[in-house]
Amino acid sequence: MKLASNTTARLQALPLALVLAVFFLLPLAMVIMVSVWDYNEYEMIPAWSGRGYSDSFEGCLAQLPELCTILRTYAETVKLCALVWLLTLLIGFTVAYFLAFHIKSRTLQIALSLLCTIPFWTSNVIRMIAWIPMLGRNGVVNQALQALHITKAPVEWLLFSEFSVVLALVHLFSLFMMVPIFNSMMRIDRALIEAAYDAGASGFQTLRDIIIPLCKPGIVIGSIFVITIVMGDFITVGVMGGQQIASAGKIIEVRVNALQFPAAAANAVILLGVTMMIIVGLSRLVDIRKEL
Repeated sequence: MKLASNTTARLQALPLALVLAVFFLLPLAMVIMVSVWDYNEYEMIPAWSGRGYSDSFEGCLAQLPELCTILRTYAETVKLCALVWLLTLLIGFTVAYFLAFHIKSRTLQIALSLLCTIPFWTSNVIRMIAWIPMLGRNGVVNQALQALHITKAPVEWLLFSEFSVVLALVHLFSLFMMVPIFNSMMRIDRALIEAAYDAGASGFQTLRDIIIPLCKPGIVIGSIFVITIVMGDFITVGVMGGQQIASAGKIIEVRVNALQFPAAAANAVILLGVTMMIIVGLSRLVDIRKEL
């Protein structure tokens, strides 16, 4: 009986396994294979070389203890990702907490949750570009600041800067953090909250000792969503940074535009490795399979 059940489960998982093998594992294997090929100015050479990796880290040893260009770029990418993660966590947790514990009507909870998805009815590019007339030198924000006599001249760093990149990324991906956290909060037994208040716990103590620990699976899942997207993003960084902000995704884009596909694949493998290390570290905090 148990053997038949296991066989049925494997057959049910087979279609998804085939899809993952064809559209994920096979392309990933091809990227890894191309990353060790040789190349010149105009073509790939299907022969093992590892030049894509060596060119990427060329001169790094000579510059120690200072970081070379690619290591600085990856450090900036991790810093940018950390800022976006922290802000999306604060926003996502706050919104999820409000919906889960301050809105008593299930109908209103659903309505407000759907309201949060309205920005996703348009493409990422449109939502991102919408910030440009807001933050530009003659944009709405600068005009308001000058009208209120807060500043005498337009604030230059509002647009085409790290600030505008972080702002756009937070706007684009906060929902990816909020939804898993909200899902975890809705699973919390409200009797635990009432018992904590009956025992004399303050609101902060209840939040620290009950709500946050029970929300760890949702926080980790939301963090994985945000980190994996932000680490490889190059469109938002390019547009909102005015092509002045370096990132790991931009390195890959530049290599592809230069037709240096092995070097682009090598940088993609490096980026994947860095992202996987972050995800593995997060996964050790909680058993995600229980949440899924």
